[in-house]
Amino acid sequence: MTAKENCLCSECGRRAEKNRIFEVDGAHICANCLYDNAVPFEIWPIGVVQNKLRRKKTGFGTVGPRNVSRIELFPSQTRFLYKLEEEKCITIVYYLHQRKPVKSVFKRGLDGKETGVFATRTPDRLSGIGIQDVKLLKIEGTTLYVEGLDAINGTPVLDIKMLWSSVT
Repeated sequence: MTAKENCLCSECGRRAEKNRIFEVDGAHICANCLYDNAVPFEIWPIGVVQNKLRRKKTGFGTVGPRNVSRIELFPSQTRFLYKLEEEKCITIVYYLHQRKPVKSVFKRGLDGKETGVFATRTPDRLSGIGIQDVKLLKIEGTTLYVEGLDAINGTPVLDIKMLWSSVT
């Protein structure tokens, strides 16, 4: 099926292009039913995560060594690194590029408690956005070395922010 082919929304019954249909709880739901009249917007990546983490084939979590990850920024991002090395911890915003269909309620992997997606850290969410505070170890050129990042190898990085608690 190509992106231009239409699918039927299980909530409103209208046809929508495949790229405007999302799988939630096993049903195909169109963007209009999920997002009302919101207009999507573009976000550009600034780099990519390099590590040995990958998603588990089944269940929750990742597999692979959880030590240091590299964030390889595009060379064009050099101008924005000024004084970043002075921060001990930073926040990484990234795109969950290997997410699976969404379940609105499920037992979370952390403790087995039944919750909605907003009460979890699941990568399987409609927004596709992940955020995590990490320890900044060092910067070499446009490569950031960080500890504590659970993003898998190849994850697009959308933004980097200083950790708010470090100023308050």
